[in-house]
Amino acid sequence: MELHFPSNFLWGSTTAAYQVEGNNYNSDFWAEEHAEGSPYKDKSGDTIDHYRLYRQDIALMASLGLNTYRFSIEWSRVEPEPGQYSRSAIEHYRDVLETCYEHGITPVVAMHHFSSPKWLMRLGGWASPEVPERFAKYCEVVFRELGHLIPYALTMNEINLPVMLREIFSKIGFIPPVGIDRDAWVAPKWRESAAKLCGTTIESYFTFHMISDVTSINILKETHRKARESIKRISPNTKVGLSMALSDIQSISGGEELAEQKWHSYFRQYLPIIEGDDFFGLQNYTREVYGPEGQVKPAEEAEQTQMGYEFYPEALSNVIRKVSKDLSIPIMITEHGIATDDDTRRVEFIGKALKGVQACLNEGIDVRGYLHWTTFDNFEWQSGYSMRFGLIEVDRSTQERKVKESARYLGSIAQWNKLVLK
Repeated sequence: MELHFPSNFLWGSTTAAYQVEGNNYNSDFWAEEHAEGSPYKDKSGDTIDHYRLYRQDIALMASLGLNTYRFSIEWSRVEPEPGQYSRSAIEHYRDVLETCYEHGITPVVAMHHFSSPKWLMRLGGWASPEVPERFAKYCEVVFRELGHLIPYALTMNEINLPVMLREIFSKIGFIPPVGIDRDAWVAPKWRESAAKLCGTTIESYFTFHMISDVTSINILKETHRKARESIKRISPNTKVGLSMALSDIQSISGGEELAEQKWHSYFRQYLPIIEGDDFFGLQNYTREVYGPEGQVKPAEEAEQTQMGYEFYPEALSNVIRKVSKDLSIPIMITEHGIATDDDTRRVEFIGKALKGVQACLNEGIDVRGYLHWTTFDNFEWQSGYSMRFGLIEVDRSTQERKVKESARYLGSIAQWNKLVLK
């Protein structure tokens, strides 16, 4: 049986600058890695050296059959000090974009993927009322130079993740997204050290992952609005949106009200700022089940990924259907993946999820693309290099890329624009 997709469907994979470029030493995350008592398992270092090897990496993606590449531009490289913009960084990203076009790949660009310039912490970080204007100015500088090369832009990645982190950390025993350890998150000592490395004190130190109170969420919302306005004013043809991390929120008897509260907290509270966006970036990895006492752990026999998530590829189509009830704009799957050393499980995860995506398309839901997280095994934040999300393995002693079967599988689906069910 063959399941066909629309002729203009975007098929690709995703990276984040900090996780693949290497030596991002002007970032707040670099400070966190190198802080005294840091909970990071590894130092990012060169990561997979994508800042140098991007041309061969993009050529490799294209050779597999992928037609889209979602990556992020690193704010701390473009604006290393307030109001000072790096010509070399801008030219680097220009060449990344032009290389995509040389290989027939559509770029999708995130203007922010978790990491921020160290200097932002000196101004109060993401709790500062200066953030919306400063971020909008950064977007303006980039789009004046590169806007004609960027057909799709995400202002920020996973704007709702900080709220998810705050709530998940209140539940002992659950592993939070992006590998952040709960005890480390609330321990002040290493954050004091990180703040010092950023040139400030812990009172001013407020990273993107800490945006979970009313005041900082409102700053975040205004940041998105101003960034979108800045981008559209300069590059009106660029489609602008944002992305959210959304688990498939389910309930058992007695947990219905709590599940609704979680869905509002994770998704519906942000609906007002999506008004005016051109598309929605949906990111999903698993499901969360709620009962009358709170979140229910997966059954003991349930398969779990390296991140401790339940293996549940059906979650993707469930979330697509759920968000489509509130959205009138196209949906792009901007992340979906699995951390595992068993690549056969990744192949099955992709296949089962795409079967659900095709069903959503048949139901009339406007899904424009599927971008898998992630292109390469890379630096997974506080989990270091232990989590294997990649379609492509990297020998970091030589930086040799080794294509996995899952990459060939997704590339074949992309090349033929159809999913063959056995």
